[in-house]
Amino acid sequence: MKPFLILQLRPETEASDDEFDAILRKGGIDAGHAHRIRLDQADIPAGLCLDDYSGVIVGGGPGCVSDPEDTKSALDKRMEDAVMGLMPEITARDFPFMGCCYGIGILAHHLGAEVSKACYGEPVGATTCVLTADGRADPLLADVPDTFRAFVGHKEAVQHLPEGCVHLLESEPCPFQMIRYRDNVYATQFHPEADSDGFEVRIRIYKDRGYFPPDTAADLVAMCRAEDVHAPETILRRFVARYGRD
Repeated sequence: MKPFLILQLRPETEASDDEFDAILRKGGIDAGHAHRIRLDQADIPAGLCLDDYSGVIVGGGPGCVSDPEDTKSALDKRMEDAVMGLMPEITARDFPFMGCCYGIGILAHHLGAEVSKACYGEPVGATTCVLTADGRADPLLADVPDTFRAFVGHKEAVQHLPEGCVHLLESEPCPFQMIRYRDNVYATQFHPEADSDGFEVRIRIYKDRGYFPPDTAADLVAMCRAEDVHAPETILRRFVARYGRD
């Protein structure tokens, strides 16, 4: 099988390593079939050819697409620009893509939709996702329960459905939990790779990044530990199974 290209935008090594391990485990990807690029440490190689890969998976991160350019750190801007640089080819070719959390902002922004903090941010924790009619017909969501819990935590969100996209999953606080562009380009607002262990790591690392009052971290960990979150990983695993190719 050709490898999956996994692009990460987390500059904290513990968070990045934990996310990468979760993507492999929950997606069913053997380490030998993953090309990991930590964009805080390396650029996307010049001349990278998408034909060498089964698909592209973009992880989350503490940055926001909608932050004004003059407030972004040089590192955040460089990482974001690196992923944005691949999006024209990915969308033009309808190349298999799964954007997780930060990835939905990347995709929507590239497609010209508003991504902002105006509405639909969600606190750290679990939310209830609901399949739309189009979601029930999507191959990645076949037999997924009509409603399920998923881990979220984001300050910005897609404000309207990007042109050319299909709306697959929604939640009461955030309408666009999963979208698809054309046939093969997917993005989720929730974290399909996350479980309670992984969210505990992120809560500890990002407790001073404005997602929640730092003194509530222990309560958030306990709340996440009490959640039963399993359906999202099915979506990631089906993406890998559907697009893994020789």
